[in-house]
Formats: sequence, structure tokens, C-alpha cells
Amino acid sequence: MKQIEVTCPCCETLMVVDVLTQKIMRHAKPGQVDETGKAVLDEGRWDSAQDKVSKRTERGRDQFENALGKEKTREGDLDDLFDAAQRKLRERRERLKGEEPGEA
Repeated sequence: MKQIEVTCPCCETLMVVDVLTQKIMRHAKPGQVDETGKAVLDEGRWDSAQDKVSKRTERGRDQFENALGKEKTREGDLDDLFDAAQRKLRERRERLKGEEPGEA
């Protein structure tokens, strides 16, 4: 992954851009860079990033568990729908038999 550093001519923000995706990977405002021009690492940002990743992992696990639960009950749900359709068909046939002309 090739990245380039670009400085905004208006606000002098340092941006690190991924050349392949053309997305800004990180940025640092003028007061957040050291004397070499590199972004100063902020421990709070690191902790925030770790929290986001752990929450994303938990959310993914929850979504997987929900999908797995739905899949486990899917066969029963489809059986119930099939039974309801059969009942409806039976009732319709019985109703049509009762309406046939010539039976009185």
C-alpha cells in the first residue's frame, strides 16, 4: 500500500493519502505535527480506535448469532407457512364444493 503525504494549502493540515484507494488514511492539524512534519501520536486517539475495533467485533459477533438463530428456526417457519397454505387450499376446495350447482 503506497501512501503519500499532502499538506493542504489553505489550512496546512497534513493528510496521508492511500494512492490506490485515493482515500485519506489519517490527518493532522498544524499543531499536531512534530518538527519533522510527522503526526504526533495521541494516546486518546489510540484508545478510541481500540474501542471502535472491539465494538465492531462484538457487533459482528452479535449479528452472526442473530443470523444463526434465524437460520435454525427457518425450517420450522417454512413448515408453518406450508401448513397454512395447505389449510387455505383445503378450505377453498371445500367452499367451492359447497357452491357447485345441482346439489340441493
